[in-house]
Amino acid sequence: MTGLQIGGPAPDFTLRDQFGADVTLSDFHAKKAVAIFFFPFAFSGVCTGEMSGLRDRLDEFVTFDTEVLAISCDPVYAIRQFADTDRLNFPVLSDFWPHGEVAKAYDVFNDRTGAPLRSSYIIDKSGVVRWAVHNANADGRDLDEHLRQLHAAV
Repeated sequence: MTGLQIGGPAPDFTLRDQFGADVTLSDFHAKKAVAIFFFPFAFSGVCTGEMSGLRDRLDEFVTFDTEVLAISCDPVYAIRQFADTDRLNFPVLSDFWPHGEVAKAYDVFNDRTGAPLRSSYIIDKSGVVRWAVHNANADGRDLDEHLRQLHAAV
């Protein structure tokens, strides 16, 4: 990962969520910090486990006045089914078209798979990247570490 710098601005974006509504990152500026979770594929084993784990601990993120956004390159219809099936109660966003544009802006698009790498960002209320972690293998995320970093950033 070479594009984004900790302490630099987070690229703004507008993506559709699982209900077809537009979600714009800059709409949270001065209101909430944002935890962004890029995941490769809806319905894959590790991603399903991660998103379900995030759902189960969502209240811990909200405690820090944080919006949680999950992003994949799956189409809106697939993420709607994924979110409904796993009762995901946070915005799941589609970076389907132009394909992977946001993942590329965050320097996490994998050209080989056509999907984002398993990556996370914490963006503070002023739109600055405060922390990032990238996991190219199949291991899940350490949500405890995410919460520690979020606490330090807000």
